[in-house]
Amino acid sequence: MHSVLAFLAAQPILLLFVIVGFGSAIGHLRVKGVGLGAAAVLFLAIAVSAWGSASGLDLQVPETLGTLGLTLFTFSVGIVSGATFFASLRRGLGPILSMVGVLAVAALAAVGMGRLLDLKPAVVAGAWAGAVTNTPALAAAREAAGDQTAPTVGYAVTYLFGVVGMLIAVSFALRNRAADTDAPAALISRTVRVEIESSPRLAELEELHGDRIKFSRVRHGEQSPILTADERDTLLLDDLVTVVGPADDVEAVTRELGHTSSHHLEVDRDYLDVRRITVSNARVAGRTVAELGLAARFRATASRVRRGDVDMVATDDFLLQLGDRVRVIAPRDRMKDVSTFFGDSSRGLSDITPIVLGLGMAAGVLLGVVAFPVPGRVFSIGSAAGTLVLGLVLGRVGRIGPLVTAMPYTSAQAIGEFGMLVFLAQAGTRAGSQISGAFSSGEWLRILVLGVVVTTLVGGGLFVVMRRVFRIGGTQLSGLMGGAQTQPAVLAFANARTNSDSRVALGYALVYPAAMIAKILLGQVLGGL
Repeated sequence: MHSVLAFLAAQPILLLFVIVGFGSAIGHLRVKGVGLGAAAVLFLAIAVSAWGSASGLDLQVPETLGTLGLTLFTFSVGIVSGATFFASLRRGLGPILSMVGVLAVAALAAVGMGRLLDLKPAVVAGAWAGAVTNTPALAAAREAAGDQTAPTVGYAVTYLFGVVGMLIAVSFALRNRAADTDAPAALISRTVRVEIESSPRLAELEELHGDRIKFSRVRHGEQSPILTADERDTLLLDDLVTVVGPADDVEAVTRELGHTSSHHLEVDRDYLDVRRITVSNARVAGRTVAELGLAARFRATASRVRRGDVDMVATDDFLLQLGDRVRVIAPRDRMKDVSTFFGDSSRGLSDITPIVLGLGMAAGVLLGVVAFPVPGRVFSIGSAAGTLVLGLVLGRVGRIGPLVTAMPYTSAQAIGEFGMLVFLAQAGTRAGSQISGAFSSGEWLRILVLGVVVTTLVGGGLFVVMRRVFRIGGTQLSGLMGGAQTQPAVLAFANARTNSDSRVALGYALVYPAAMIAKILLGQVLGGL
């Protein structure tokens, strides 16, 4: 076996992919629906490196590869989360700021406990990152501390309880989920017969309901053809109109206009066709639904957009990205033109947009090394935070002139996952030779105590603040806890317990981007102490 280890020590690229492959296989193993996921790569890397160190061999993945992997991950997270992050700031500022406050309190507690337990600041920073299960925070801590090993040791010791502890907190949040009062209405489609004579315009009705609804089809009179709804349309007595949106809003519109019709415009394909079309045309990506002018171009309308596995109402201000699948209603003879306009190619799901990837990453790394003077020292946010911030901005902007600044959701997810696996492999091999010292000296127990305190503070703090102050139901709170912990395993556990209730995803998406940014910045601060 010594010869195998010696061969791997001389082939760092081979070592990287052996660790990524076998670690990922271990991470897919589940006990009662819970697995280590990507963290298994870290633990395997630590074990392999420690084994090599005991045999007098240095098994390490080059640090530059780890930095590359991390910045790919953070940039991809920013690109994917850009639009939703800034939207979440508007709709949930109170819970987001409270979540950041809980994380900051946990960081302060980590500093105090670290001094009490006589742990080095670099170890404390890594232990805090592990307790909140955030690898980019670990990278920020390592960069700020100028120490590649001590933070990783702290992270490895506290990470496991960071997952388990938050799973326990989620179990408490879900105990009384049957009493939740914040269940969202399902997205439905309904044909309504107009019984009022006030002749309302569709645009006015959509605005009245906060753009949560969308009108897709309309028929003026019994013998008239079915047309795509235009926001400039005026509804007359006995018109039929199809409305799409959350059930509560659709019910309200039905009462305002008349009653549910026995006719179903959506099943009549004599005049209109319906199709899911993939956005692969760069001229369409980065524009809002309103900017496309579908009604003027094709007498068509978009009712829903599917991004990843989530359906959303195609409101006028919805910003389209490459890879989005748009549900379009159009005259049968114009549907081919509509498909050509959007592109409708699988390329829209897989294009990595190399111009954006290259220039965006370069700008993010440069932002990370910019020095900002603060009292007593000079501060830089680091390459991880820099690429995350640039990704968020580019994902939100969507387009600069002819250049699309976002990436397809699936491509960004794949790049981000690969980057994270590479970083974990590098971080683990760096720490493997040192972690045995922490266990032999008994320091690991003090690190674990620190991690338990931090995870408990975060889980307990979120539970109390979100339930008592914001009255958030247990189902949404379980997703919010997963997002605040930036931990997919917690999200998977909550989905399994709730049969993938949409409120879980809502809570997760509400705080995840802000939690990621806050943890990276706090990791940077803790590492620099």
